[in-house]
Amino acid sequence: MIRYALPAIVFLALVAIFFRGLFNDPTKLPSTFIDKPAPPFELPGLSDPSQVISNETFAGQKVLVNFWATWCAPCRAEHDFLMQIASSGVIPIYGINWRDDRGAALNWLQQLGDPYVVSAFDGENRAGIDWGVYAAPETFLVDESGTVIYKHLGELTPAAWQEHFVPLLDGAGQ
Repeated sequence: MIRYALPAIVFLALVAIFFRGLFNDPTKLPSTFIDKPAPPFELPGLSDPSQVISNETFAGQKVLVNFWATWCAPCRAEHDFLMQIASSGVIPIYGINWRDDRGAALNWLQQLGDPYVVSAFDGENRAGIDWGVYAAPETFLVDESGTVIYKHLGELTPAAWQEHFVPLLDGAGQ
């Protein structure tokens, strides 16, 4: 009897786990960085590899840090909206080109426009690992003290911007 009951119990447990997962929002994965200092990084600049981009590059400012890649369809989908945010001047956006080809990334920005104050090149996923990046795009809101106050997984849309970012911008961008 136990020989047949154990597989049935395991099967039911898996069904319960999968059923629960159907109702979870995948853009709301927990982040261990919320309300903690942004992970330190030093990367070469995308357009100028001799330039060093680090947390110091945006120290003292409230900024968006956007991990993106040319092979990422949601990155392309959010690009026009990032251009709108950048042109509004509401908040500076710093890019980290993640696990990509430098030439393809430079082409992308030349063709589609460059919403970033500056972009770092993370071809080897060094910063991505430290920042806990699961998949591109991911956008972090970092405050003036260097603390991560919000992490957004996936495409940044106007609806997500209004719901999650605008309330954290101290009245800016409304």
